[in-house]
Amino acid sequence: MIKKKMIAMLLAGGQGSRLGVLTSSVAKPAVFFGGKYRIIDFPLSNCVNSGVDTVGVLTQYRPLELNTHIGIGIPWDLDKRVGGVHILPPYEKTSDTEWYTGTANAIYQNLEFMERYNPDYVLILSGDHIYKMDYEEMLAYHNAKGADVTLASMPVPWEETHRFGIVVTDENKRITAFQEKPKDALSNLASMGIYIFSWPVLRDALITLKDVPECDFGKHVIPYCFEQQKKLYTYEFTGYWKDVGTLSSYWEANMELVDLVPEFNMYEDFWQIYTETDSMLPAYMGPNARTEKCIVGGGSEIYGSVQHSVIGSNVSVGEGSEVVDSIVMAGAKIGKNVRMRKAIVAENVVIGDNAVLGEGAFAESKLDTRVYASDLVTIAKGSVVPEGVSVGLNTAIVGVTEKEDYPGGRLEDGGFIVKAGEKA
Repeated sequence: MIKKKMIAMLLAGGQGSRLGVLTSSVAKPAVFFGGKYRIIDFPLSNCVNSGVDTVGVLTQYRPLELNTHIGIGIPWDLDKRVGGVHILPPYEKTSDTEWYTGTANAIYQNLEFMERYNPDYVLILSGDHIYKMDYEEMLAYHNAKGADVTLASMPVPWEETHRFGIVVTDENKRITAFQEKPKDALSNLASMGIYIFSWPVLRDALITLKDVPECDFGKHVIPYCFEQQKKLYTYEFTGYWKDVGTLSSYWEANMELVDLVPEFNMYEDFWQIYTETDSMLPAYMGPNARTEKCIVGGGSEIYGSVQHSVIGSNVSVGEGSEVVDSIVMAGAKIGKNVRMRKAIVAENVVIGDNAVLGEGAFAESKLDTRVYASDLVTIAKGSVVPEGVSVGLNTAIVGVTEKEDYPGGRLEDGGFIVKAGEKA
């Protein structure tokens, strides 16, 4: 039997519905971030930098692009004969075949994979956060405390505690209570969804709770460990960590990268972020191009003005166009004399000449007020915006649209266009 000290199980199967049309055709962990990276690159890079060389990536929702990106793990040096990275989708069994129905259920369905490595510890990770963390330090803390379970946590604003699992601790950081998304929180110390379990403790909990519907770590596994009087401790994290689970937080995290002194530094030699990269030409700036406080990916051609924006690889921005406070992902084509402000433009989108995106006044979304609640323009992968139209604030577009889809040449504030056969 193969023996590993610690293996990681990376949960990457969620839809990420709060990112709206950005995840209509790709899984949230596969969404681009910071120009050339994808969200899943951050926990995968953390594993490599922490010496964790065996990672199971649990996929489910629209996994093709994510699976293609990870491949056999070459960018992260995880293409190993023993260990390495493994894609773990749901699979047909002799009985009780089912989709992953909860975070803990997904891990339980891969019990055989974990048993293969007979680890001392199992690291549970989420595939949709932006951060750098040394998991080896967290493991040393786990051992120093003699813990059965260690949860990474960090303080959040009190008004946001209802979005998280909240931990209450004593003076030794031992957890005395755990509240899952409480209305009235007893603490503002939030679980980051990062756990280290001693393997026998995790295995017992998963097998005992295997028949619990939609079995989840916060709702079921952690309370069960309390009932069994296991030793649970919190590891307080003091670095940068961003849950990019909403359009606003995703946009804000990208915009922070182009600050004069970015809070999150992606370019440190001692803790690199790795990703799958293609050979491409360098970025080209045309004779009239103007760029200020921006990231521009390789292979991009800029002929207009780009300010305080994140531009992916192989993007073109036409002559006379102005792109401000925006995210433009790989392969997008921005025509001539386009005005774009506070837009999130996904991969391979085409914006026609003379289009105007992001001008108007905020209005409540007519599509989904839970998802669209800011003044952003969000355009899904592969969509087309025709020339000469205007798009208001808090809007969403999916599909190859035509001028006829814009009454009076405009998509009103709070409006949306989802072409037939497309998914919002």
